[in-house]
Amino acid sequence: MAVGGPPHEAAGDAEGSPEPGGRAPAIRPFLLTAGRVSGGGAALPMPVETQVVSTSAGLSVLHALTFEHHDIVAACRRPQSVAELAAGLRLHLNVVRVLAEDLCAAGHLTVHRPNAGIAQDLSVLRRVIDGLRAVPDSRGTLRDTS
Repeated sequence: MAVGGPPHEAAGDAEGSPEPGGRAPAIRPFLLTAGRVSGGGAALPMPVETQVVSTSAGLSVLHALTFEHHDIVAACRRPQSVAELAAGLRLHLNVVRVLAEDLCAAGHLTVHRPNAGIAQDLSVLRRVIDGLRAVPDSRGTLRDTS
């Protein structure tokens, strides 16, 4: 019988792995945010299409950040939306919103909120719909334009 590490350890060494090791599979969202919710008070919640990207200051202190803060800054080396970030890290959307706001306040992330006027412009929405209809499906046929 081969002798190995405890069954909860990953096959690879956690030091060289980009994935966090040993995290509980289901941590309650309110524990990650200390009970805070995004958009609490007068502030509106960060829209899901908000783009976030790590700052050089955030990347320079990456080794000192803990758990989800580290994961968020590391994942934001390239700009991505809050929704993409939450899905990629498998975290609740509101948890990512709160933590991203914290990281922005600390200077570790830059947050680019969409222009609300453009987001509600019907001509922009029409162009997006037309563009999506122009993309062929997996069989190479165009979608119905009606």
